Amino acid sequence: MSRQPRHPLIPTRHGVSASCVSLPAVKPGASPWVSTLEFLDHRMPEVGRAVWAERLANGDVLDEEARALAPDEPYRGGTRLFYYRALADERVVPFEETVIYQDAHLVVADKPHFLPVTPGGRYVQQTLLVRLQRQLGLPQLAPLHRIDRETAGLVLFAVSPAERGAYHALFSGRAMHKTYEAIAPATAAQTWPHTRRSRLVEHPTDFFRMCEASEDSAPNSETHIELVERHGPWARYQLRPISGKRHQLRVHMNALGLPIVGDQLYPAVLHGPEDEEDFAEPLRLLAKGIAFTDPVTGEARQFESRLSLDWPDT
Repeated sequence: MSRQPRHPLIPTRHGVSASCVSLPAVKPGASPWVSTLEFLDHRMPEVGRAVWAERLANGDVLDEEARALAPDEPYRGGTRLFYYRALADERVVPFEETVIYQDAHLVVADKPHFLPVTPGGRYVQQTLLVRLQRQLGLPQLAPLHRIDRETAGLVLFAVSPAERGAYHALFSGRAMHKTYEAIAPATAAQTWPHTRRSRLVEHPTDFFRMCEASEDSAPNSETHIELVERHGPWARYQLRPISGKRHQLRVHMNALGLPIVGDQLYPAVLHGPEDEEDFAEPLRLLAKGIAFTDPVTGEARQFESRLSLDWPDT
């Protein structure tokens, strides 16, 4: 598997860090691959031999000394290669991010719906991280947490790699106090506020979804939910996650019989991960606020999204 490298000699290109792949060590004369090109084509055939040859010819594959490798470069086991991902037909996400705060330590941005936080899969340039790295001229900018591609709202970034660990510890230690807003069906069958606790596990058949385990399973997730206002058949809810499991808010609302408007995965898959986006129907989920004590400066920090959720058509 490729991974993001930590190598001082390998620069970013167009705001994107190089990915890294290790070449297995083999005995002299026993390698199944004569050239680096053969190995790359074998290891990642989905890219295609012609594309790998073109990347090598363009200097987009580097060794550990940041030397560009030629298409006929011999295979050298026990080393690492660095390569730059590029998508020939990457679809533009037609919504803009907004930087709402920046200093020497932090960048806080409002992410629009449909924009991923970090590169992966079908998205490289069309990600919040790469856009901000290029816009702000900060190639070392690193996200402190992630929200779903479908979710809009606040995302925090560390400016200095040396400070990232201190901020990241706030998330793992539950010292980040986050609030979300969601629009979902109104109901008279539930009293508010309500706390949902359950054990979230990967879906048995859909790798990209989560589900709740049996009621007698030990909880690993908790969400506090309050009713904010009603609008015809719909209601606006405030969600405060105490834990940070994948899709936690979406699963918990769906478990209450209140799936979030625009959710393409819960309760049923209406739009798979590889399907084309319908930009007209966003998930009505917003990372609205975040508060914490800054571990670097000692200041009390509080940020609020400038975005808002539209009511759906009734």
